[in-house]
Amino acid sequence: MKLEICCYSIDDILTAYHNGADRIEFCSGRSDGGLTPSYGDLLQLSELNLPIAIHPIVRPRGGDFCYSQFEINSMRHDIKLIKQLNFVGVVFGCLQTDGSIDLDNMEKLMNAAKGLSVTFHRAFDVCHQPLKAIQQINELGIDRLLTSGQQANALMGIELIEQLKNKSKSTIIMPGCGIRSDNLAPFIQLGLNEFHSSATQVVPSLMQHQNHFVNMSQTANNEFLRYCVNPDEIKKMKKILPSVHN
Repeated sequence: MKLEICCYSIDDILTAYHNGADRIEFCSGRSDGGLTPSYGDLLQLSELNLPIAIHPIVRPRGGDFCYSQFEINSMRHDIKLIKQLNFVGVVFGCLQTDGSIDLDNMEKLMNAAKGLSVTFHRAFDVCHQPLKAIQQINELGIDRLLTSGQQANALMGIELIEQLKNKSKSTIIMPGCGIRSDNLAPFIQLGLNEFHSSATQVVPSLMQHQNHFVNMSQTANNEFLRYCVNPDEIKKMKKILPSVHN
């Protein structure tokens, strides 16, 4: 059983690693739901050579998952760079305008990602006909699917998650979005073996001087709060996984 932790900084990755995470999804752009990390972060992280699987997300922008060819080309280049830096996996997904899986562009990205473990991310949660989509994801040879069951959180989407598990022949179904130590049990009872959590906590900024009259972000209510990984939550989840499984 594996616990994947979503991290938005190298500091978070180190916290997750030292507190028992089995795998890392590495992102930037928390307010956009996860974007491709910068080259500087990827390079520093590769030089640390941590003994844990790290899968950077490849998502060029926030918003929908219907990409132009320029964006697809950028994603292909980013995947090649991630491979050159010796990461073992990558996370991506794209859709067509009708909400179906964009098979042509997915095949281009899969070709770029040969040799890497591939996760199809939560673009799936806004796709059309999810049971057809999971068959296509299987046929593409994708290793795992990260999904909330097309609901606001995975617990609300557990019925579809169970259907996807039963429908999938080869792709691992990995629930994510709102997964915490207090709701892991029902997912484990479905026979799932991989779980995704951000294990987020909010801490005050280190800034002593704080000007609350100016906002740099259109979405942040308070830019002097910081979101980071909670080591205690990771430890709690790691303790629960084997105890419920056994």
